[in-house]
Amino acid sequence: MPGTCLPGPRLQPGDLPPAVEEEQDLLLAAAYVSDAQYNRNVPFETSSQAIRLYYFYNHWTMRGATYFFIFVDLSLALFEEPALFPLPFLVTSIVEVLCLTAFFGRLVHFAKVTPQMVFWKDTKNICIMVTIVLTLIDLITYGSLKAAGIHSVRWSRALRPVFLINFPESRQIRRTFRSIRNTLPDILYVFLLFMFSVLIFSLMGLKLFGDRGLKTVEGSPYFTNILEIVFKLYVLVTTANSPDVMMPAYEFNWWYSLYFITYIIINTYIFMSVFLAVIYNNYRKHLKNEILKLAHLKRYKMIQAFNILKVKVGTEFVIKEAQWKRLAKVVVPDISTSHLELLLRISDEGQKGHVDKTNFLRLADLLNIQVVTISIKRHPLEAWMPQVYQSASLLVQKMVQHRIFVWVYDVIILINAIFIALDEKIAFISSAEWIFLSLYIMEILLKLYTYEPRTYFGRKQFWNWFDMLIIIAALVATVANTTIQSARKYNSQQILDIVLILRILRLLRVIVSIQRFRVIVTTLINIGPTMLTFGGLVLVVYYVFAIIGMEAFHGKVRFFDPNFTVPEALVCGNPALKDSAFARDRYCRNNFNDLASSLIVLMELTVVNHFLLLAGGFALVTHQAAKLYFISFHVVVVILVVNIFTAFILEAFFVAYSLEKSEVETAIEKKIQELGVGVQEEDVKDGKLTDNKDVKDIGFSGDDEDHKRKALKGLYFRIASRKYRTVDTLLQQMFESEIAPEDEGPSLDEILNFSTCDMYPENTNFENSA
Repeated sequence: MPGTCLPGPRLQPGDLPPAVEEEQDLLLAAAYVSDAQYNRNVPFETSSQAIRLYYFYNHWTMRGATYFFIFVDLSLALFEEPALFPLPFLVTSIVEVLCLTAFFGRLVHFAKVTPQMVFWKDTKNICIMVTIVLTLIDLITYGSLKAAGIHSVRWSRALRPVFLINFPESRQIRRTFRSIRNTLPDILYVFLLFMFSVLIFSLMGLKLFGDRGLKTVEGSPYFTNILEIVFKLYVLVTTANSPDVMMPAYEFNWWYSLYFITYIIINTYIFMSVFLAVIYNNYRKHLKNEILKLAHLKRYKMIQAFNILKVKVGTEFVIKEAQWKRLAKVVVPDISTSHLELLLRISDEGQKGHVDKTNFLRLADLLNIQVVTISIKRHPLEAWMPQVYQSASLLVQKMVQHRIFVWVYDVIILINAIFIALDEKIAFISSAEWIFLSLYIMEILLKLYTYEPRTYFGRKQFWNWFDMLIIIAALVATVANTTIQSARKYNSQQILDIVLILRILRLLRVIVSIQRFRVIVTTLINIGPTMLTFGGLVLVVYYVFAIIGMEAFHGKVRFFDPNFTVPEALVCGNPALKDSAFARDRYCRNNFNDLASSLIVLMELTVVNHFLLLAGGFALVTHQAAKLYFISFHVVVVILVVNIFTAFILEAFFVAYSLEKSEVETAIEKKIQELGVGVQEEDVKDGKLTDNKDVKDIGFSGDDEDHKRKALKGLYFRIASRKYRTVDTLLQQMFESEIAPEDEGPSLDEILNFSTCDMYPENTNFENSA
């Protein structure tokens, strides 16, 4: 079945030499563990060749190449008519054929590792093949008609996002689309009721104002056409034409304002809130079902891996220590020996030389938790001048390491922000910038004097690098700007602007240093990876609407430079816009003449300001039915996608605020402290220690305390900050904590057929999170 790890036919024992068979079993088990680690649900054959092809299929170079060709394929719209950067049709068509070839090759690779029955039943594969065929047909047809001088439409361009959605790498985007698809039935009933309300109010408006001879500001009849009334009232829900749409009736009689107030309360506030409530409720329900599947599939894969490698010791089945190490090295080839030994100590609690089933099932979680290896180093000055560094500079070190030092510079940054807001033409304000810059340079020098430089600029010391780069850039830009001004030949305001922006960015450090703000920032970082999923969803929707908009409206509105005085410039190149608000407000730049301009217009429509003006302008240059395009975009993006995104943000904050450390994280921290090689996250701030820097690839050896201390001299561990845990991981932890270690779980078919009405573990955390 699609999205599963179905074992195919395996060679029977005795068909292969023992060493080869053991190697194949190890690769198969590692594939299951890797899938569990990354929540992959790709079905694959279990033959030796298929497993190796599966490893190659999941290699980062193959995934990167796939995304590269998807990016190139989507970017072709920038170079095709109507183009931002025009290229000949032959060039763009050759590039598109190359992309289609790459997609077909990726699909063939997938077919090589997947059982044939599963491959042909997977709708994702069918969608990709059909899209490739349709694109080739459209290319040939369009090229032939173009050669004959006949204009046609490249309709297949709107299908390009299919490749982004349907490849296995984009499972998160597919999950989001499934959430939308599952939400549609309930949304449909609310939307129909909402449209019924709009129609009722439209009929009421027609009867109230249609025969009173009222005129709009432009002089056109007011509320005399039922379709025009429906459109204006729909736009009123977005508040884009409020209070303009009410003014003619309000000026005639103030009592008529009650009609519009009642409409806004019912449709803008009540119905839009109901939309959000229904979408959020359905999102949570289906999210819970998705996470439940992931949790059980993860357990299923780990059990499969255990069953492949298990051996019987006494009365129980276990995994030998050597085999466990080999497995971990295959799953994570670059894991250090020290890190591996630490995880083994956690998994083999009694140091029996083997790992039991309960502890083995945690392997994927152990590998997912980032354990930072920390090496304490001596400062170069301490090595060169030990007596001077350890005595004379002791006061300086204590001062820099004290919390007050951080607070003082936070205050300096805030004062600097106030000076930036003041008029820079005043000599004192301009000179003060040099004072602040000197203080920042002094801060960096003091920290480099106190902390070991390689430690201070460790790979994960983001804020240290951030400070250094900003200060260096500000120093160079300030010196350059001062030199240019003193030469009196050229005054670069742009350089000064860059200096000020860079200094303003230092305010981020003040925000992160405040606990309450840090919780919010941590949550935003948590949801960052999943926000990219919604970015992919928005890209797909925007791209499809942009392609449709370019085919329908390109060339209808043209932009002229403000210096142009030709009559066409006053009407955006189209006489139909004469005396229109669209031309009067100089909206000519808002057009669908290329992909970039189209995406900007769609962004403006998402904000819904001047929705009526934009839709009305394009309706004037084409047909009144063009308004349906803009209404459809509002329904799909603003009502559906934005509300799904809001539901996700709400759930993410509930989860981030309610969950504590996972059981696996607690076990790792406990073992680190037992071994006496633990440090807290606070101890590594400001570069006191390096992280993720394996200067010694050593392991734990023996049980003797002195020997252990000797082996670990200068080497410490800690759990990486929890701010990097994703929302999916947090939710999975809640379900997994409810599954008993000895529970084999449901069968694979039962897992894949879970529905929202199925019984699953009662989890009070999940229920109470809302």
